[in-house]
Amino acid sequence: MIKCFVVDDEAHNIRLLSDYIEKTPGLELVGAAENPLEALHAITSGTVTPDLVFVDVDMPELSGVDLAGLLNRHTEIVFATAYPDYALQAFEKNALDYLVKPISYERFLQSVSKVRLRISAESSTVQERENTYIFVKSDVKGKMVKVEYEEIVYVEALQNYVKIHTTREPVITHLTMKKVEEGLPEDRFSRVHKSFIVHNAKVRVVEGNQVTLDDKSVVALGSSYRDAFLQKIGDRLLNNGK
Repeated sequence: MIKCFVVDDEAHNIRLLSDYIEKTPGLELVGAAENPLEALHAITSGTVTPDLVFVDVDMPELSGVDLAGLLNRHTEIVFATAYPDYALQAFEKNALDYLVKPISYERFLQSVSKVRLRISAESSTVQERENTYIFVKSDVKGKMVKVEYEEIVYVEALQNYVKIHTTREPVITHLTMKKVEEGLPEDRFSRVHKSFIVHNAKVRVVEGNQVTLDDKSVVALGSSYRDAFLQKIGDRLLNNGK
């Protein structure tokens, strides 16, 4: 749900945009203000936390362009104004769109589509940044070790514990292979044997029933895991199509 706020010194413009927001699936109106200073205080103080603010340009006390410059670290901005001449200034404030009044519902929806794409892209980027490591309990009681995905070469099962081989030093943890496999991204890691999980990007050679990794380690490729593994890395296999 995209939370929206409207700032316009004319009540009828607020009503129009509020109506558009309320009848559009996926949008929620969380507030509106005719006074830009009130809007500034509400948003920067955290009283409301909109994802998107529709801002008029020509307003008393504080122009919409100046308001956008103060808000663009907190929220996405779309200008909604009767003055087309401010478009350049608006985009200099990182506005996503510039709507010229009178605003049709169709044009409003086009703007919302841009906002959805931006928010979706930003959300994906945040998730990618956050999904880069795991913590595991080491073989030392009370000690947890951070393991970056990119540092893992392969994981090896050794009796009652698991050894995570990294580009720095191995990490030993009392976990099952199943638990480690569940904790690693499926698109980046593959179970190739009951005793081995490999980092796909660290695979150097696949030959017969063996997999050679970037650190020159050689691990077994089990028959029950072979087809799924080859299908996964086959997505990057170049051939002549014959």
